[in-house]
Order: sequence, then structure tokens, then C-alpha cells
Amino acid sequence: MTRKIAIALAASASILSTPAQAWGPIGHRVTAEIAEDNISGHTQAQIAQIIGAEGLPEASTWPDEQRSNPAPFWQETASPFHYVTVPEGRSAENLEHPPEGDAATALERFTAVLRDPAASQEDKALALRFVVHLVSDLHQPLHAGNGTDRGGNDFIVDWFDEQTNLHWVWDEGMILRQQLSYTEYADRLERRITPVRVIEWWDVDPTIWIAESAALRDQVYPEVNEEYGMGTQESPAMLRYRYNWRWTPTVEDRLAQSGIRLAAYLDWVFAEPA
Repeated sequence: MTRKIAIALAASASILSTPAQAWGPIGHRVTAEIAEDNISGHTQAQIAQIIGAEGLPEASTWPDEQRSNPAPFWQETASPFHYVTVPEGRSAENLEHPPEGDAATALERFTAVLRDPAASQEDKALALRFVVHLVSDLHQPLHAGNGTDRGGNDFIVDWFDEQTNLHWVWDEGMILRQQLSYTEYADRLERRITPVRVIEWWDVDPTIWIAESAALRDQVYPEVNEEYGMGTQESPAMLRYRYNWRWTPTVEDRLAQSGIRLAAYLDWVFAEPA
């Protein structure tokens, strides 16, 4: 085996074994940058009291960055917080949340901490970083999995001659092909967001986001056949320019939506008492 082939195989194995991290760092930061540009001044001040100059884009990736932290919270408690399971035939309004929790219950939990006047600044900082992260997670279609293939992690694809899985293609593959920084990407998407879209998307109901993601999830799996691959390790589905062309606009819509909805959600969380 040549050194070049060995490196390529090692890289593929690394991708296949990597836990799901919705959108990857660029996607999360795009969402957070859009939100930061759309929150109210009152919300900005509340956030600054909690995380200082850290900013939402930096905060957005922190829950993923802590996954290697050996503390029990990160290794035992927080792992299920990044996704929800929506089996075929079940609605987002009628989910059965597992005892260990999921992204929906975690969002509710951390929102309560942010609204608790007795919570410490440390607890609020943890909660804020998770809220920023989870709103984005819930807009990635494969983070509303059907419960059969770990949100596309078990659906193996050949992505431009690189073996990986469908989940990674949605987390990072299509985003990385744009070759933009998160600020460049956020700026591009924000220029496309009309006032009508802002009004249309300005909602704070996670069940709406989850229902949208689950509906998209059922569409994003490529058709499998012997010619183009079966989605298995031995026969990965071949994904090339056509798949990228078909679904990149949807990726960008979900990033833009999650940015506006994160702004709406944070304005709602930090709303002044009536």
C-alpha cells in the first residue's frame, strides 16, 4: 500500500467515525453571525453580560468543541443533546423524548436557565452557548433523524471521490465546497434575506423547525441502485455535481432561516417582563 493511499484511507475512516456535528463550525458560525446582526440592542446587552466579548459565532461551536472533554457531563450527559428522533409517521408535536433527553428537551432546559434570575453567570454562559448551538442543530434535516441510520451517518456515500456519509455531506460537504469564510457566507446569505422573509421566519416554536427538518430529511436521501451505489460501505452512493447543485440552495435556506430564528428566539428569551 502506498503512503498516499494509506493517508486517504485514514482520512476516510476518520470522517466515518466522527460524531455528528450539525453544519460543522462554518455552518454554526454563519447562523450565529446572522442572528447577531438581527437581535435587538436589549438582547445584545443581555448577552454581553453573560459572555462578554465572546460573541455568538464563537459561542456557537463551543458545545461541539467540548465533546472530547473527559468530564462526565460531556461524555455521559450532553451527547444526546444535538439531535431529535422523528420516526416515520410521528409528528414533531408528538415526539417521544428519551429519558436521557434530546435537542428539544435540552433547548427547553437551557432556556429555563437563561430565564432564571437565580442562575449563576457560569450556568447562564453554558446555557447560552447551548441555545445558540441547538437552534442551528434543529435546522439541519439529518438532525431530525428517523431512528434507523443515526441521521444518515450509516448511509455511506462517495462524495467527489471521497468516502464519507450523507450526514457529513450536509454538515460540512456542501458548505465547504463554497470555499467561503463564515463571515463571507453570512454576508452573502443576509443580502438575500428580504424583509418579507424575516417576518415569515420570525418564530420561536421549535416544533415548526423540527417538522420542517423531518420533512426535508425524507427527501435528501439519494435514490440507490446498482449503478450509482446502495449507500453501504461496499457500495457507497455516488454523489457529485448534480446532488450538490440540487441541495446547496436548501442548505443555504436552512442556514438563513436558523439565523433569523435564533435572533427571534434570543429576543424572546431576553424579552423584558411585561
